Amino acid sequence: MDDTDALMSIGAFARRVGLAPSALRFYDDCDVLRPTYVDDATGYRYYAQGQEPRAVLVRRLREAGMPLTDASVVLDGTQEEARTILEGHARRARETAASAQSAIEEILRDLSGSHRTSVRLGGAELASAVRQVTPAVASAPLREEFPVLGCVLIELECQEVRLVATDRYRLAVRALRPSSCEGAPCRVLVGVTELKDIASWAMRLPDISIEVEQQTVRFHSDGAERDLPTVDETFPDYRMILDSLPAARHRIITDRTALRAAIADAGNDGPLTLQTDGQQLTLASRGPVTSRLSAVCTGVPVRIAFDPEVLVPALDSGVGPDVLLEISSAAQPVVVRSADQGSFTTLVMPVRDTSTDA
Repeated sequence: MDDTDALMSIGAFARRVGLAPSALRFYDDCDVLRPTYVDDATGYRYYAQGQEPRAVLVRRLREAGMPLTDASVVLDGTQEEARTILEGHARRARETAASAQSAIEEILRDLSGSHRTSVRLGGAELASAVRQVTPAVASAPLREEFPVLGCVLIELECQEVRLVATDRYRLAVRALRPSSCEGAPCRVLVGVTELKDIASWAMRLPDISIEVEQQTVRFHSDGAERDLPTVDETFPDYRMILDSLPAARHRIITDRTALRAAIADAGNDGPLTLQTDGQQLTLASRGPVTSRLSAVCTGVPVRIAFDPEVLVPALDSGVGPDVLLEISSAAQPVVVRSADQGSFTTLVMPVRDTSTDA
């Protein structure tokens, strides 16, 4: 029996793996997917059934827009090399999609001739969101050098309204679900002092509308109105920060109030070190252990240091009895979450652990 009887022609193989014969010829020329057998007389290419997984992976990588140079690493490199290439490509794809979406939305607003966006929220809900994110706004001295860090970013979309603040050491994001929405997505920057005044006014109102038109922000409810000036600055790309976070390798869940009290007992004399030991969280300041707390700890033991003045506001902004710390490494931002409120996320930068310095 001819050896090719157990093989598939290029047409049959193409149909089986979802690739065009011309693509298979191209991948043969590029040494990405070589046929098992080529007839010397006719030049016909034949493929084996065992080549299907590789061919399907090639198709999926190309459908994802991956260049062949990167696809070759995924196909033939180590698992670690493949993961690095895939994560990098995914990050660039998100950035490209976000940029394209922003550009298209701006063009659509221009075509419609309307630049007005309006959303409706609960007054107390808005006030709560302002209370949670504003501790992450920079202090007065830093604002003088970087005025944008004294602002809160407000992003209005029909699916979600987000308030974002950062001082470069903390990042706080609170998402709200609007009860109604009109217009295209937009974003504005407002001063933190003025926004706090609005929040105090809105807290007593059942509902409040936020309208943005030509970079003017207006809050109104039941005939009462408040205008808020906007700030012409460029806010840091917080989405890129969130998207580039490595996966958490350690998770610590503990009593938020107890952790807050333990930090207060440790004082504010330099960095505070947190260390997991089984299902226990140990706090140390300048070397000596100051407190031990019960905790649910996953991952290998971890030791990490924080500036208490940065960590405490993140804990105070949370909701509910528990706090969750998601840690990728002692040098990467730590995600501080609440089990009772998934719509609020804050990031805290750790500091160098000096407790072991000679």
